[in-house]
Amino acid sequence: MKKLFIDFDMCLKCSNCDVKCSYFLHPKNNGITSLREEIAFLFACRRCENHPCINVCPTSALKRENGINKRSRFLCISCKSCMLACPFGTIISDIIPYITGKCDLCIGRLKEGEIPLCVITSKCGAIKFIEEEEIEEKEDLYKIGENLIVKCFNYLEKYGLKK
Repeated sequence: MKKLFIDFDMCLKCSNCDVKCSYFLHPKNNGITSLREEIAFLFACRRCENHPCINVCPTSALKRENGINKRSRFLCISCKSCMLACPFGTIISDIIPYITGKCDLCIGRLKEGEIPLCVITSKCGAIKFIEEEEIEEKEDLYKIGENLIVKCFNYLEKYGLKK
């Protein structure tokens, strides 16, 4: 079964993320934004002990659940305080938009042989729709659920930080 594969490090290098989404409830969403946010909080976030990004949020939109930061899209007012408070710069404005939708990975919406629109419109090639065996990269691969594989440098694992 084909899976969505995202090379997050390559995705971050792309200066013009204009990826489209075929989900009809995402008319102005660039399609990959919610996944980029989830990946950043899973792998780029350093999980500071004093949580400056969470503490500075005026609406309590950021919370720590099971050791991972999560943002409530309903509470977030896009003030970007969390971005400014992050001492490592891992929260960037591109991945915390005010208006966004949750990616459904096109599960149940693709016809036989069809490719997700985000894969087709990704200019830098960071998003692919392939069989797991076709993935050439073998390091820094992480499965998120059944249908998503991410290639990402994991700071916490690399430097032995367990939080």
